[in-house]
Amino acid sequence: MGDGDGWAECGQGHTHWGRYGASGLLPFHRDGAGVLHVLLQQRAWWGLGGGTWGMFGGATHSHEDPVTGALRETEEECTLDTSAVRVLGARTEDHGGWAFTSVVGAVDAMPPVRAASRETRRAAWVAADRVAGYKLFAPFERTWPALREGLVRIVLIVDAANVVGARADGWWKDRAGANARLRDDLAALGDGVGGVPGSPFDRTFPDTVLVVEGAARGVADEPADGLRVVAAPGSGDDLIAELAGLDEPDTRRVVVTADRGLRARCEAAGASVTGPRWLLDRLPRRGPVSSG
Repeated sequence: MGDGDGWAECGQGHTHWGRYGASGLLPFHRDGAGVLHVLLQQRAWWGLGGGTWGMFGGATHSHEDPVTGALRETEEECTLDTSAVRVLGARTEDHGGWAFTSVVGAVDAMPPVRAASRETRRAAWVAADRVAGYKLFAPFERTWPALREGLVRIVLIVDAANVVGARADGWWKDRAGANARLRDDLAALGDGVGGVPGSPFDRTFPDTVLVVEGAARGVADEPADGLRVVAAPGSGDDLIAELAGLDEPDTRRVVVTADRGLRARCEAAGASVTGPRWLLDRLPRRGPVSSG
């Protein structure tokens, strides 16, 4: 039992479990036949919402963020190995002084999952199109339509030349060095980022792709933390437009560029587009780089 276990009252006058809020995990997988499934918990008969289906989850403790809490609660309540879950985003419902966060993640397979605590009656992989036909836990039932539309990963494609050009850090003296600094700073997005255009999440954990070109191509040969760096063999714009138009299931693409022509190409390919300032406001601040 942790310090988050207990009842709390929200600003709407309702009583909720979790002194510091609560969170739950919704893993999903698309099988070889193209059918999308989610992992659901049937709650034990003796508890709140007994016999209904919803996400694994529970109270968040004072030292935890909602993602950590959701993963821990899931591990306590079932046999799913949460290290296999790639967290894609989190969506928070604020009730005023109390909040519930739905954490969405993808898994590469659907292993058998069994109950691991007395709070769980059963666990099951359920086809997403059939979830609404189950007897659902009331709070989950309310949020399921939004969650159903949010079972996606966000791919953030960064036009390195354009973003670097918007940063006053001496890029004109050392283009490769400026691209490397941007690459290193993008690692901060691994902790999650808010306000991503086209994302269904309040906090998104994107797959980030940095496209470098010209004198900065060598940056793609160096180690990168938490992202993929791709060197354009020719025009960086052409490669970015190609990546923006890739057709992959359960995926939305967001391109970061201020180039008007590239923006039009990416939007025509179905991607969302945002400018460098949006990204730079979410990265560590850098001052001018000394010329040595």
